[in-house]
Amino acid sequence: MFRISQYLRELAQAEREGTYPQPSRRGAAAAAPPGPVVIWNLIRRCNLTCKHCYALSADHEYEGELSTAEVFTVMDDLRGFGVPVLILSGGEPLMRPDLFEIAARARQQGFYVGLSTNGTLIDEPMADRVAQAGFDYVGISLDGMGATHDRFRRLDGAFELSLAAMRRLHARGVKLGLRYTMTAMNAQDLPPLLQLMRDEGVDKFYFSHLNYAGRGNIHRAQDARFAATRAALDLLFARALAAAREGRAEEYVTGNNDADGPYLLQWLAQHEPDLHRRFGAALRARLVAWGGNASGVGVANIDNLGEVHPDTMWWHHALGNVRQRPFSAIWRDVSDPLMKGLKQRPRPVGGRCAACRHFDICGGNTRVRAEQITGNPWAEDPGCYLDDDEIGLCATQPATRVVVTPFTGRTAGRRRVPIIAAEDL
Repeated sequence: MFRISQYLRELAQAEREGTYPQPSRRGAAAAAPPGPVVIWNLIRRCNLTCKHCYALSADHEYEGELSTAEVFTVMDDLRGFGVPVLILSGGEPLMRPDLFEIAARARQQGFYVGLSTNGTLIDEPMADRVAQAGFDYVGISLDGMGATHDRFRRLDGAFELSLAAMRRLHARGVKLGLRYTMTAMNAQDLPPLLQLMRDEGVDKFYFSHLNYAGRGNIHRAQDARFAATRAALDLLFARALAAAREGRAEEYVTGNNDADGPYLLQWLAQHEPDLHRRFGAALRARLVAWGGNASGVGVANIDNLGEVHPDTMWWHHALGNVRQRPFSAIWRDVSDPLMKGLKQRPRPVGGRCAACRHFDICGGNTRVRAEQITGNPWAEDPGCYLDDDEIGLCATQPATRVVVTPFTGRTAGRRRVPIIAAEDL
């Protein structure tokens, strides 16, 4: 996840004080926790069938899901391994009967606990339960305003249900995030959603680039064009910098495209040349410390059946099952070719990514897109929206950073059913 507000607050502080501040929060520049953030799809069942869902979920029970006792055993291992954060997701996690029991135990063990929900089930009694559970953060997805959201969710009235949930939770003091995945079909709704965030007092806006998995893969042709992506980021960067200068406690983050880091530097040079001249080098150093894509390193996924994946976009590539081996053992095991490559620094990427002058910032971007399009996770990321000249790659310059060999990992296991998009902090 790319924390826009974090970096732009530091710039705004530098603008006021004349010197770039020392980072005060956890990041790649600080000592990283031994365990990753874990996004845990506790249940596959969902009451919606969204167009862009990364799970082909339906409103029925799925066999073989982890029991409460098994979940608790895994949580004990995660805590011992140093995992700092659990994001409880689905499917729709509120449909799991023991969700609040799981959340209570997670809080007792000291995890930062997030909840990822579509919000449609949060009536007044449920809002009370969510608030009483003490989640550190609750994220609700909106795909646009009104009819746009309803079309994506395939449910008339879904927007009003989710908006009502946000208002109920906000009234109870719950920290909220609004999540939005942009496609060509809803790009026009980004400005009013940002205004909605401010009007409703929502704490965080999470902008997700469309990734290629599940139904998102099926609808790849309807992904927003790169020009629309850049326009959206221009808007997010400007809004986040203005909020930082005004002292607003708003958080803007993006996910699923690590080219956002280099693009922020480019945006700063174009729109805030004085800030870039004075502090651009310091910002670049911070972005290098961030390091870009964290799949298989700083973020992990456990699915509803206990399979462990490098992140939620890799549901078709299982690393092991927590019923057979502890997560801590699975996560440290680099005998799997994909995990070996993901943990390698620098990663063994090829194509235009290999010769990109911003490789030290984005880390080769999102590997699952390369795998989905080419069959090779180490190929160049087809979702990078930066031009060759912007990454320092001349038309005649070969990409020679590494020699990439064909991938021989296990990407054709027993299931090829990726689940819902990564729901970040």
